Amino acid sequence: MRLYKRFAVAAAAMLLAMGAAITPGAPASAAANVKYTMWVWNVAGAKLHGGSTTNGLIDAAASSIKNRAADFVAFNEICEGQYYALIARLRELNYPTDETNFARFTPSSNAEGCAPGAGNTQPFGNAVFSRFPLGGAQRWTLPSDGTAEKLSLTCVAPTAQPKMHFCTTHITTSNETASNGKKHNENQLDFVLGRMEAYNSAGDTAIIGGDFNAQPNYGRLNNWYSPTLNVANNNGNTGAYRELDDNDSGNCLGYGEWTATGTHPATPPCGGLSKIDLIFARQSRLVGAYSGDSLNISTACSGVPATSAYPAGSCSDHRIVIGTATVSIG
Repeated sequence: MRLYKRFAVAAAAMLLAMGAAITPGAPASAAANVKYTMWVWNVAGAKLHGGSTTNGLIDAAASSIKNRAADFVAFNEICEGQYYALIARLRELNYPTDETNFARFTPSSNAEGCAPGAGNTQPFGNAVFSRFPLGGAQRWTLPSDGTAEKLSLTCVAPTAQPKMHFCTTHITTSNETASNGKKHNENQLDFVLGRMEAYNSAGDTAIIGGDFNAQPNYGRLNNWYSPTLNVANNNGNTGAYRELDDNDSGNCLGYGEWTATGTHPATPPCGGLSKIDLIFARQSRLVGAYSGDSLNISTACSGVPATSAYPAGSCSDHRIVIGTATVSIG
């Protein structure tokens, strides 16, 4: 709690939370092909960690980000105190180019699980970090799934490359029918896709990573995936995007490697556990080869009991997902 209080009141941290930008010395670039590494993790910050910033989660996350030389980072299900603790740790590791302007947080609810003590709450939601100084974040609330939680889409752009956007979202698990006749999860996926396509229509490039709560072969992702992906494990596609692990023939071609330990309604096409944490880039923006992978879950987090889904000390019930791609910008 000491770190949280310290950075919650610090002026620099307040600038980070509100999305303020600091103008860099370098001018914004024109058309370019740029290679980026993305890093995405649903950390179950309340459910598994109770909002803890001292049980090993912060070190595990920050070390992985630094070791993987991630350019853009996204967290789902993170408590605000954990967000501020990560700011502090990433500064200590000399991760950001500008340590006063590299992170954004978007709350989706106040979670009792984030703050010790009955009735205590703390903001809970998504966060984005970047090695590069950032402009102000763009935030949208997703169509309601009938609950009080306001799931969101958050996008950031480097100040030196404002036509490059990195986004994160967390899609609802609700398969219930909304008032427009579609499922809640379909409405949210369509909303996020619309925002991605709006960037493209404006001549910008956008990459998105997050917890989509949908496996790659699900029909509700057909309008995401490009029809150039047409294999037994993923077909019927009508969209414009590729997922950065969809070319993984060593695990499950068209699907990729599993990311979540929990039970999901449909068995993956190649068996095993489900993949619901995804990184998408528009195919028309991809230049050359791209790749994705999911990393083994660290068991260095104290106080997390074993379950039938994961061993004691697990730092999440999701794997970290990484991806690398060269994209055209401008």
